[in-house]
Amino acid sequence: MSEALRVTCLACGQANRIPAERLTAGPKCGVCGAALISGRVSAIDSATLAKAARDDLPLLVDFWAGWCGPCRQMAPQFQAAAGMLAPQVRLAKIDTEAHPEAAQHYRIQGIPAFILFAHGREVARAAGARSAADLAAFARGKLGIAA
Repeated sequence: MSEALRVTCLACGQANRIPAERLTAGPKCGVCGAALISGRVSAIDSATLAKAARDDLPLLVDFWAGWCGPCRQMAPQFQAAAGMLAPQVRLAKIDTEAHPEAAQHYRIQGIPAFILFAHGREVARAAGARSAADLAAFARGKLGIAA
């Protein structure tokens, strides 16, 4: 019997359990049917972030705002990193202007800021605009994942 991983749906916030060997088989949420591992960046809210940060599958979160030029400029790089890291790491973004409580809770001092979560804890953080390759290397290095 394989290990079942807890993975929160980034679309509806529902917790799902999926076998580890099915990560690459396009698992879907049992409630809303959204892809659990899509290789794309998901926009989330504070409640979903609180749940997903406790998942068994690592989550890299971009704290950003629409008025932030560097945040907007690096959005395509963050999207590219999502494709590079799937299915081992999921990527999400949270708008600090729409969800200031998240920025306050995670003590975000400047944006763009990135926090990597794994198994319910913060593993690492980084700040400033970065390339997709740098983001992927950051996540893999902190998690001990081979490229």
